[in-house]
Amino acid sequence: MDIQWYPGHMAKARRQVQQNLKLVDVVIELLDARIPASSRNPDIDRILQGKPRVMALNKADLADPAKTALWLDFFKKNGLPAVAVDAQRGMGVKQMVALTEQQARPALNKYRARGRRARLARCMVVGVPNVGKSMLINRLAGKKAARTGNRPGVTRGEQWIKLGSGLELLDTPGILWPKFEDPEAAYKLAMTGAIKEQVYDPEDVCLKLVEWLLDRAPGVLAERYKLDNPPGTAWEVLISIGTKRGFIVSGGKVDGYKTAVLVLKEFREGRLGKYTLDLPGQ
Repeated sequence: MDIQWYPGHMAKARRQVQQNLKLVDVVIELLDARIPASSRNPDIDRILQGKPRVMALNKADLADPAKTALWLDFFKKNGLPAVAVDAQRGMGVKQMVALTEQQARPALNKYRARGRRARLARCMVVGVPNVGKSMLINRLAGKKAARTGNRPGVTRGEQWIKLGSGLELLDTPGILWPKFEDPEAAYKLAMTGAIKEQVYDPEDVCLKLVEWLLDRAPGVLAERYKLDNPPGTAWEVLISIGTKRGFIVSGGKVDGYKTAVLVLKEFREGRLGKYTLDLPGQ
């Protein structure tokens, strides 16, 4: 399966990010802690043009804590301050703000050295769709400052939000690259919900996920779905889950689509456990 998704508004979003860079002192690059590599735009370094940055690994509550620690260490060794956050509950957000203000300090000092009036540090958040950008902005602002939703590409516009922490935040749309050069990254983005369901086959994506779980967390699916003598192949496991849940259609066949949607949903909600699909250096 070849997953491709590049809505027209994202090309505009890329241009907006490039145009707005001159307005901010530091960029918060928001990643999905479950797929830190796959949820990065491969062009991001060129797009941000050396702008100071803070790496924020969101949805850390759904990721493997040990793997998250490896990723934080990886980014820090590469000169990028990094922090694990859970934007929904507020975990790590204060630390992220402190790192952002620290990264913005050289630009503010340079600004004041020119004899200009002191101002707040300015930042913006960038990231692929559905990584939790709007939820993070709402958490920072302490109110419903930006629309949120569990759909890729909810935020389209932009707005400045003044924060009590000493930051001014520019809301920007998420950006996604025009072509998935790595098929595995595309699958992982689909597994975690960063891509619209309309452009991929849930059964195909779910089978990839089941294969991954059978290899790295054997027994978790059998335990979750109460499977008796679970079969070996991913397809057989999917059919067994559908049978257990009663997803039967006419002719006595299992509804593979409905079963796949269920398994993907429960994986994204953390009901199957905490997993990180990417590892540093891979």
